[in-house]
Order: sequence, then structure tokens, then C-alpha cells
Amino acid sequence: MIPGPDYPDRPTRPVRAPIRDRRQTGVARGMGAALAVVVLTLAIGWGIAPVLSPTDRVLRAVATATVAALWLAVAIGHVAALRFESPADIDAAASGSGDSPRVVIAQAVLRNTLEQVVLAIPAYLALAWVVEGSGAMIPALAALFSVGRTLFWANYTRGAAARAFGFALTFYSSVAALVIVLVALIGRIV
Repeated sequence: MIPGPDYPDRPTRPVRAPIRDRRQTGVARGMGAALAVVVLTLAIGWGIAPVLSPTDRVLRAVATATVAALWLAVAIGHVAALRFESPADIDAAASGSGDSPRVVIAQAVLRNTLEQVVLAIPAYLALAWVVEGSGAMIPALAALFSVGRTLFWANYTRGAAARAFGFALTFYSSVAALVIVLVALIGRIV
């Protein structure tokens, strides 16, 4: 808190720190663009929602969850392949020696993909079960997840601003699904 000019002992509102560098600006832009894409995609999905039975919606969600799980399998396989290819990395974790930069980056992508999958799968299943008009949104979520993971992975080494759109596309699509579910559930209770 910064003291006010008229009352030096009285605190005023806190001063927000401005965005300091291009990386932060780039991340904010990427995240904002991803949020716009997610909202637009889900709105279109809501608008063309086919009438499906709960079973059909859950089957779509299972297919979408499988897509997310396959991304996790690919990330795990990538780390394993990098370790296998490199004599220095093949036993690095067990021997306590450090991993090569390639393996460190692959592990970071793997960790983030795991986090995204853990958030996405319950979101897909909840959306399918709770929201009757989610028939078209569910496959759209798989597409957003896949595009987001592809962009995140491909741009990882180019820095935070370059990978922000891919990260946010994956993250915001799952969060949006959870928000839609929560709103639908509250609507049923109220």
C-alpha cells in the first residue's frame, strides 16, 4: 500500500504492477486469443447441438477422453524414446545424474500434458452426463485439446509466449466445460 498524498499515514489502494516485458504481453495475448477461440467453438457447438441420448453423449465423451489419454501416451512414449536413444539418458534417473536438455523439455511437456488430461477427462464426462445439448461440444473439445497440445508441444522451446496459445487452448476448453456443467447443475437446483 502506498500512503495517500494528503494523509501520509493512511494507506491507499495497492498499485498493480504493470506487465513488465514482451514475454508477459505475449502470454497474455496468446491466452486471450485462446479464450476467444474456446468460447466461439463452444457457442457454435451449443448452437448446432444434436439431440442425443445420455448414453450417446457419454460415448462421445469416452471417445474424447480417449483422445486426451492418447496425447498422454504419446508424451510418455516420447520421453521413453529419448531415454532409449541416448546412452547418457537411459539410466540418468536411476543413477542420479542429470538428464539431457532434450529429456528435461520432454518431461516438462509430459507433466503439463498429464495435468491437462487429469482436468479434461472428468470435464468431458461431466459435460456429457449433465448437459443435454452437449452433443456437438464434446467432439469440439477433443479438437481443441489436440490442436492445443500440438501447438504447445511444437512451440515449447520457443518460450512462454510461443506456447501460451496452445496451453490456454487446452486448459480453457476443459475449464469452460466445467463451468458449463456447474451452471447447468445450479440451474437444476434453483
